[in-house]
Amino acid sequence: MRFVIPAAALALLAVQAQAQTTTTPATSTPPAATAPAPATTMAPAPSTTTPAMPAKKTARHRMTLQQQFDNVNTTHDGHVSKDQAVAGKWSYVSRNFDAMDKDHKGYVTMDDIHVYAKAHHAMKKPPATPAPAPATSG
Repeated sequence: MRFVIPAAALALLAVQAQAQTTTTPATSTPPAATAPAPATTMAPAPSTTTPAMPAKKTARHRMTLQQQFDNVNTTHDGHVSKDQAVAGKWSYVSRNFDAMDKDHKGYVTMDDIHVYAKAHHAMKKPPATPAPAPATSG
């Protein structure tokens, strides 16, 4: 019985792998005259996002902070200006740019963004409630 479940899982995987591969029929024409063979890899599934949530927004949501920074930093100098944040549609930075750029340099770095995010996150945390005082008898 303990071999039945792994064997069944392996059989299902083998059937699925077989279903995904494509074969090309053998033809008598030379290879240069034939059309290219279809790709055996699976194409990405079409986007199923609703009009209220565009695909670009969901993809950006899954990017790390560093990936977003690299995507918006078109000059690759380690600085993101407010114009770059607006052009790259990075609303988190463009909305909070003045708070992040405390020295009024005209740009923010990853360190500036991290400092702002950490401080902003700390403000949103509810304060810790003190433990109740132990009861005294007497």
